[in-house]
Amino acid sequence: MPTDDRRQGPQFMSGGLGLRGAPPLASRQRSKQRQTWLGFTLLELAIVLGILGVVGSAIGLTLLRQQRFYRGTEELVGAREGVRDAIEILSTDIRGMSIADTARLLADSAVEVFASVGSSVVCQITGSEIGLPPGASPRGNTLTALLTQPDTGDLALFLRDSADGSSLWERHRIAAFSAGSKATTCPPSTGLALTDDVDATGTAFAVVLSTSLSDHVHRGAPVRFIRRGRYSLYRSSDGSWYLGYRRCNALGPSVCGAIQPLSGPYRSYSTNPRSTGLLFEFYDGSGARLAPGSSSLTLARVDITARSESRQRLVVEGRSWMPADSATVSIGVRNRGQ
Repeated sequence: MPTDDRRQGPQFMSGGLGLRGAPPLASRQRSKQRQTWLGFTLLELAIVLGILGVVGSAIGLTLLRQQRFYRGTEELVGAREGVRDAIEILSTDIRGMSIADTARLLADSAVEVFASVGSSVVCQITGSEIGLPPGASPRGNTLTALLTQPDTGDLALFLRDSADGSSLWERHRIAAFSAGSKATTCPPSTGLALTDDVDATGTAFAVVLSTSLSDHVHRGAPVRFIRRGRYSLYRSSDGSWYLGYRRCNALGPSVCGAIQPLSGPYRSYSTNPRSTGLLFEFYDGSGARLAPGSSSLTLARVDITARSESRQRLVVEGRSWMPADSATVSIGVRNRGQ
């Protein structure tokens, strides 16, 4: 009869030492060994964490140094830009001013001048209204050049055709300044505009004076437009010192408006010329320094020293450092005696 294996007792496998269905001894040993290898010991974890801490500290220190370096570079660049801005702004107006009619205040930390805002030529004269040619013509001729449009707070200087020994420039206050039709403000009949200039797109200009021109100003005479302003070192509400600009009244005693910052910050004002943030020094034609209150008619050269510094102090390699820069430039007055 067939036998039922379930009723029989344990049977041994041929060639094996274990019971049927049980893994061999070698397999159990390998499984036990694999279970022993899983995971890390506490000592291994401590070593790994220590290495990670050292590496992380080194990376963090490197990043911190780089951040300080770039911050210091940024502050130094800002200080140099402040010095360059002050010199460029002041050089343009001082170099082009005429000492006979534009230099007003000469101080150690401030200068007040009539800065040029444009130039042109007289195209036609109709009472107190003066016609000016357009800014550009189809042939590339430029007889009117304006940095900004003059207004009622500016002056117009007209070159006089006279040998009577009076001033070369005749000064008039501007009552109105506007753009107008080229056919009426500067027609071809004046000789300063051509027919194709009138037909081209664009406009000419008309300036109305508060007083009429004299007989010494004729058609074709050069005209300059000037604006009175004061540059000075001032302390802002945030406690820093800046180069500021005030627009002042055209005639009479100096009355200036609100100050507007142009560049900075700079070192604070000091009576010591070696440490002040912005210094003006004035010299005559022989190189002698002008004393305070001297006449501007003898002015020949202006030396400007700008000292800029950062708003914050930095720590580099354990040392405290304030990014700063300075420069000095000498500017010769171009229009002396005019």
